[in-house]
Amino acid sequence: MTEKLYYENSYIRRFEAEVLACEKQEDYYEIVLDKTAFFPEGGGQSADRGFLNGIPVSDAREKNGIVYHITSQPIHPGTSVLGEIDFKERFSKMQQHTGEHIISGIVHRRFGWHNVGFHLGSEIVTMDFDGALNADELADIEYQANEIAFSNRKVEISYPAKEDLEKLEYRSKIEIEGQVRIVTIPGVDVCACCAPHVNYTSEIGMIKIVDAQKYKGGTRVSMLCGFRALHDYRTKERNINQISVVLSAKPDLSAEAVLRQKEELQHDKDRMIYFQGKYIEEKAGRIPDGGDGHIGMLLFEEDLDSGMMRKYVNLSVGKTDGISGCFVGDDQNGYRYVLGSETLDVRSISGEMNRDLDGKGGGKPGMVQGSVNGTKEQILNVMKRVLADSKTER
Repeated sequence: MTEKLYYENSYIRRFEAEVLACEKQEDYYEIVLDKTAFFPEGGGQSADRGFLNGIPVSDAREKNGIVYHITSQPIHPGTSVLGEIDFKERFSKMQQHTGEHIISGIVHRRFGWHNVGFHLGSEIVTMDFDGALNADELADIEYQANEIAFSNRKVEISYPAKEDLEKLEYRSKIEIEGQVRIVTIPGVDVCACCAPHVNYTSEIGMIKIVDAQKYKGGTRVSMLCGFRALHDYRTKERNINQISVVLSAKPDLSAEAVLRQKEELQHDKDRMIYFQGKYIEEKAGRIPDGGDGHIGMLLFEEDLDSGMMRKYVNLSVGKTDGISGCFVGDDQNGYRYVLGSETLDVRSISGEMNRDLDGKGGGKPGMVQGSVNGTKEQILNVMKRVLADSKTER
């Protein structure tokens, strides 16, 4: 079994070890050391990364007590290596994981909900609780979690004997065989956990709940701690300041300004669609009954709402024995289209445009819609060819 230095001291950044084995897999190598400070993937937390003698370690995995270090280059057995942990990443994970214990401990003590799913990713931490939590409750949980973090409590690690463990009330998502490692935050949480943690809660920094949603009958909570929370705050502050400048509003009033802008834009959009509808009605009204041959009912426009495109086809399709269609776009960027007919199967035209003009789309025999990357002239040529072929077949 590999000697696990991260259990002795989660702050180890460098260590010396000896290579015991090196096995080539598909496109990587698995290196086994006599001891390691690399925490392997497990318990919802991704593995540490770093270097062995300058060779990047992209992952670490544990199986039957042995830690396998994943590298792109071999290191021969018997070689002495200097291991270096990416401690910036490691410390961030320590902040997140201890913060998660505080949140989960508060939720369990106050509401009785269990953390049934945990993922510590490279950007966000998610916790799945088996009960409902509303916005007010989450805000209170967040505030209490920060009070606990700033109180600088010692994070205690213990390995209770089996008889002591049977008397201990602690959280655990799985049944654990063998020695159980207990992480205790006094007055907050007692939990079985194999991951590295900070020594004192103040090292977590700020704890911020950034999202919550209903999930499998419970609540999925997303959280950031420490430097991740600081990065998130800076990003949102920068966005808010940019929005406030664009909308000439104070930062704390930027949300109200955005809502006003949204209402104004919706009002303008409604007016635009109203006048587009009048325009379409006028265009369709000018079409004489009987139409103008197979492809006389085509309307080409640079800009038109999708609903108005369908409206034109619906209003004009009954006035022709051929094709009614609306194309919106230009020769440089391609066109969106709606085609309809009461007498012809327009899917044949759509299929040919998909093939010849790098298009996509389809529908029913009487109406299709999609897009093409051709010019107006190319579109008309395809339609003329397909309609001529169908006329010959008849």
